[in-house]
Amino acid sequence: MNTLPPPPDPLLLPVRDPRACDLVLDYAEMHAVVADLVLPGGASMYVMSALETSRELIRHSYYRYEFATVAVTHSLFALEHVLAERLATNEPLHVLIERAADAGLITAELAIELHRSRLLRDKLTQGAESSAALRPIRAVAMLRAVFDAVSLLLRPPSAEATGADVGGAQLEGGLARLWEDHLRALFPDGFRGVDFDGVDLVLLDADVAGLVQRELKGGLDGSGIACLWGCITDLDMIVPLINEEYCASYFANLRTMAQVAAAPYVPTAT
Repeated sequence: MNTLPPPPDPLLLPVRDPRACDLVLDYAEMHAVVADLVLPGGASMYVMSALETSRELIRHSYYRYEFATVAVTHSLFALEHVLAERLATNEPLHVLIERAADAGLITAELAIELHRSRLLRDKLTQGAESSAALRPIRAVAMLRAVFDAVSLLLRPPSAEATGADVGGAQLEGGLARLWEDHLRALFPDGFRGVDFDGVDLVLLDADVAGLVQRELKGGLDGSGIACLWGCITDLDMIVPLINEEYCASYFANLRTMAQVAAAPYVPTAT
């Protein structure tokens, strides 16, 4: 008697979601997409499970596009749990994020990205967004913010970085990572040829990209530094004016990258 289970029905095997066709060529390449989402040490089993599940949902968005959005919202379970424990208070997530930023436990830039994830969760709850709201690559960037925040929050108080330490870490490896993220991000649909107060978005994007490349390859000269600070001024002006979520996020991330590139050229206070 044959006791082996019957072979699986080929029709039931998962197939690639056609909406993910511009992301990777095959499922194996999804491993690289989530490779830098490293589980933080010292986390509880609850937090580890929530973050690992979120990471795997990103990987499986190859088969179901909506998993990318679900991954981000699921990761907020871990974030809220760690925030409440670290701050010793049970308050709404947006209050916890603000408290952590005010206490210097997370950076202001990280807090902004966490708020975006929270707002997305709220919109899903209200029916104002669907589970297909995020492209997988954008979801990875948002999920990375949660992983980074949890790692910082789990550090013992004696090991917390000062503002200078955080800046130094950004200078050593942050710019290269931000540049890689930027290369993976698509320019916002419908915003080519658009300008805000005379600032052309495509040209601004190209200017910052060129200057960041020069900084990574050997550093900026005087004219390059001046141009970079001019771009930051333009970004400070236009980001609040952009009312489309992905476009606003894209240029906010561009601003962060430009600021990290400019950090070595900030005069030291005396």
